[in-house]
Parts: sequence; C-alpha cells; structure tokens
Amino acid sequence: MACPKIFLSCLLLQVMFLFLVPEVAHGQGLKVGFYQKTCPSAEAIVKKVIGEVMSVAPSLSGPLLRMHFHDCFVRGCEGSILLNSSTNQAEKDSPPNLSLRGYQVIDRVKTALEKACPGTVSCSDILAIVARDVVVATGALSYDVETGRRDGNVSSLTEALTNLVPPNANITTLKADFAQRGLSVKDLVVLSGGHTLGTSHCSSFTDRLYNFTGKGDSDPKLDSNYVARLKLKCKPNDQTTLVEMDPGSVRTFDIKYFDLIPKRRVLFTSDIALLDDSQTKAYIDLQIKTGGSTFFKDFGVSMVNMGRIGVLTGTAGEVRKVCSKVN
Repeated sequence: MACPKIFLSCLLLQVMFLFLVPEVAHGQGLKVGFYQKTCPSAEAIVKKVIGEVMSVAPSLSGPLLRMHFHDCFVRGCEGSILLNSSTNQAEKDSPPNLSLRGYQVIDRVKTALEKACPGTVSCSDILAIVARDVVVATGALSYDVETGRRDGNVSSLTEALTNLVPPNANITTLKADFAQRGLSVKDLVVLSGGHTLGTSHCSSFTDRLYNFTGKGDSDPKLDSNYVARLKLKCKPNDQTTLVEMDPGSVRTFDIKYFDLIPKRRVLFTSDIALLDDSQTKAYIDLQIKTGGSTFFKDFGVSMVNMGRIGVLTGTAGEVRKVCSKVN
C-alpha cells in the first residue's frame, strides 16, 4: 500500500487493521463472564436445561460435544452448524455432520435464554457452554467458558466437506489442520480424547474392515479380534448403524479411549495415527500410566483454545433470535 502525502493517516489505518484482524481470527473480544451484566443467569439457565436433558437422554452428550467441534472447524465458532437450508445445502446437511444430534436441545436452551434475556446470548456461545456442561455431566472437570461470540449468517455443505478433519486422516494431515486453526499438537491429542463419548456411523471406518488397500483386506493396525467384532455390526456399505467409539464407557468422560489406542481398538485411522508422532504418543502413554493425571484439566484448556477459532465479536455477525435461521 503506497502512502505518499497522507502517510500518517495511512499508517494509522494500517495499525488499526493489524489490531482488528486478530480479534476475528484468534479470539480477542471473548472473556469469561461476558454476560455478567446483560444476562447474569445465562450459564445457570444452560446448566439447568442440560441437567434435565442428560437425566433422560445421556446419549446426547457425545453429539452435543461434537457439535461445538464441527462448528468451530468450519468458518470458526460462529454457529453456522445450526443454520437450516431449504435446499439441504447447509453444514448440518453435509455427510460428516449427519451423525450429529441434539439440535432440539440447543433450541430448548435458546428458548429459555430468550425468555430471560431477549436478543442477548448468541447461539455460538450456547454451543460452547453446552459442550462444557455435557462433559461435566458425564464426569469431566468444569472449566470457565469464554463468551462474547456473535453468530454468522452463512452455512455451506461444501465448506463442511472440505474443512472438517476426515476420520481417515494421517498424523501429518491432523497436525496441519489443527495448526492452521491456531491449535497445538497437544490440543490435537487432548481434544481427540473427546472420542471417549458418543458413537460413529459404520461408514466412517468400514474401509478399515473390508477394503483398506483396495484388495478386500482390513487395516493391519486394527486388532484382528476387534475387526471380527466390528464386522458383526457393520456390513459393507452400511450407512445407518451406530457403533460406540469407547465401548462400555460411551456415556462417561474418562481416559479409556487412550487405553484403547495402543491396543489398536479404536475406530478411526485418525485415532491410531496419534501413535505416529512422538509428542502425541508420549501424551497418551502419560495418561495411561498416571490414570489421566492431567487429561481432565488439559481438556478444559484445549476446549477454550478451540473456542477461540475464527470468532465474530464486537459488531461483526449478529445475535440470532432463533438458532436455525438468520435474523
């Protein structure tokens, strides 16, 4: 940018630009207690609704946690996963998101918040608070959620396809995708621990069972006995059956997912890939040896880090009145 006679004004504009851009990209503008004055009961309202939901539908813990993940990795944490499309072209219509459930829970929370504090709490903040509350309800340590996000107005099926980390990603892809969003290698392995909750469709991993190299074989990194059990549940081209990601512990937030990785009893290529990096492998080994001595605290830290991705703050975006549609 050339700045001849109006150098000082131009310089000031450039400096302002440098300070404004990070606010959108890296989470400045967020803070713990953002609604303390405008809606002081906001988090208590969310907690109450989630407590009611978990008491009757604990299987929603995994999907509601993943909803926040999937939102943040496409366009940032701005609630685009919640938008509906009359032509089924929104993020929620994308194949990687078809296993998500619990949109009605978000709507229920939003209705309660609108009744208490109309037009105040964003849908993107609701996703972040709900994610915290469902993991706490299943055994995780609580952590402070930064709030102050505003909601976006674009949601694209194609963007979800290209931006969500695929289940067949190798360690190089995983590290690059997380780094691109400002997340560390430690964040990668810690957030992968979220697979302790929930289920997956067979279609996300059947290639590991039936045709891993195109010769009708299974993935040699998958335990053979586990392959046999999975084949009983998942037939080729099965698009509907759900399988627990952490068998026997699917509704409890614990470290058993990490125990399963070196035993080669994890569903995704991206899970077993965590053994292919010295830092991620060392973290897994530490949690196994120490009974998860740091995982519960680390998870809260990494969730906060993830919650800063691509946020809209200040006057950017809007606060939706209904989470499934723009104002």
